[in-house]
Amino acid sequence: MEVSSTVRDNFMHLVKDFFPSLTMHDPLYNALALGTILTIAIVIYVFARLIVRPEIARWVSKTTNIWDNALQEHGFFRRLMHLFPALFIFLATPVLIEEASVLYGLLIKSALLYMLYSGLLGIYAILSTVEDVYNASALSKRAPITGFIQVTKLGFAILTILFSISLIVDKSPLLLVSGLTAIAAVLLLIFRDTILGFVAGIQIAANRMFNTGDWITMQKYEVDGEIKEIGLTNVKVQNWDKTISTLPTYNLTTEAVKNWRGMQESGGRRIKRSVYIDVHSIKLCDNEMLERFSKIRYISEYIEKKTNELRAYHRDYSIDESDLLNSRKLTNIGTFRAYLESYLRKHPSVNQEMTLMVRQLPPNEIGLPLELYCFSIEKDWVKYEKVQADIFDHVMAMLSLFDLVAYQRDGHLGYLSSAMDISQSEQD
Repeated sequence: MEVSSTVRDNFMHLVKDFFPSLTMHDPLYNALALGTILTIAIVIYVFARLIVRPEIARWVSKTTNIWDNALQEHGFFRRLMHLFPALFIFLATPVLIEEASVLYGLLIKSALLYMLYSGLLGIYAILSTVEDVYNASALSKRAPITGFIQVTKLGFAILTILFSISLIVDKSPLLLVSGLTAIAAVLLLIFRDTILGFVAGIQIAANRMFNTGDWITMQKYEVDGEIKEIGLTNVKVQNWDKTISTLPTYNLTTEAVKNWRGMQESGGRRIKRSVYIDVHSIKLCDNEMLERFSKIRYISEYIEKKTNELRAYHRDYSIDESDLLNSRKLTNIGTFRAYLESYLRKHPSVNQEMTLMVRQLPPNEIGLPLELYCFSIEKDWVKYEKVQADIFDHVMAMLSLFDLVAYQRDGHLGYLSSAMDISQSEQD
């Protein structure tokens, strides 16, 4: 108080050199005091902006810590400079202006609001820094924190608004909070997506359901791409056609979502595709076919083993191999199936430690499905498609060597037409 009185007396003495009859109750005095306070506050801000802040920036550039660089990038030090003039106004007002004056209350409240919102922006910068540093760490692959950061920012914003209102109306913040219960239903309606998103964010983080970088598919919303951001209320997904899909965060926990992370973290990406064999081309193998098949490197041992097995069977049961009703014979499709399995076993881009088989599916009106089921070592989309295409290029090319025909609707009709023409000509 003594310091304040001394400063006020000195200021009054200085003012009276120009206005001898001026008193502290005169409006002109308040105007001069206000102008002095604001002028010095502006000088302090300019000094902090032009002198202090560049020095801080130089100090930050010399350090190897990523925290201060992130704080600098998000403008923490720039926003901190606003606290100096606000603090000066708050401290200088009681010194130069009487407490009973209306101007006193206006300046004190303005300074407090100035500090309050400058502090809020500084906290925002700190939270954004925490998010960036966390996202750069390995932990970000386990659980995203963007939603929690946004919730924290929202909480500080609500607190700032409550303190601002209580400061303006000179009421305790507790009274304002107690009054909010009357409009709780309205607030729940307004913040419905925020609340649902916050709860979904907790579920996603706790169960490690999704993370940035995951490939997800949601047929309902035609989403097929990589998660770029999991926020409090929205999730951004960049589809493979480079479009951006935005959907509510809680949809990740309430809708059917396929997450391909398991495939990306596993040893391979599944190949599951069928070739439809024309049933008219399926037949028993004769000696000429078996001799031809035995020259194929992948199944030469298979042909020899099966031939010996059938020969022993016929000998044990005294069956003549020319007896088509009682003898056992290999089929071209069964041999082809054995060839494909052996081919996949030797393929360098197929994971041999995961499920691998060639199987027949139930026949239908377009032929007999012969399905290849295996896992490609290459999981990248382009490389995966190349491996899959190479495998089926080979499959289609090898069909004719086993006297098999892939079903094709027009080709099948042409085959039947030519067969009918031959039959008709033989009758004629």
